[in-house]
Amino acid sequence: MANTPQAKKRARQNEKRFQINKARRSRIRTYLRKVEEAIASGDKDAATAALQAAQPELMRGVTKGVFHKNTASRKMSRLSSRVKALG
Repeated sequence: MANTPQAKKRARQNEKRFQINKARRSRIRTYLRKVEEAIASGDKDAATAALQAAQPELMRGVTKGVFHKNTASRKMSRLSSRVKALG
């Protein structure tokens, strides 16, 4: 347990930041799941639209520090290649 005032404040800040990041991560995963579902259904138009909606969310997660840049790039690359293969 935190004893000093500074440590107590840091504990509060960490909890607040954790909740914000958790919500942001969940939101990004929802967008990615929509892309996955569109790919599974075989609907290329829906998959393309879902991918275009997911990309800015994923990159926003990078700028906010939720995901690493390469992780987001890898996810986008793999999803876009799967959407492209639907043909």
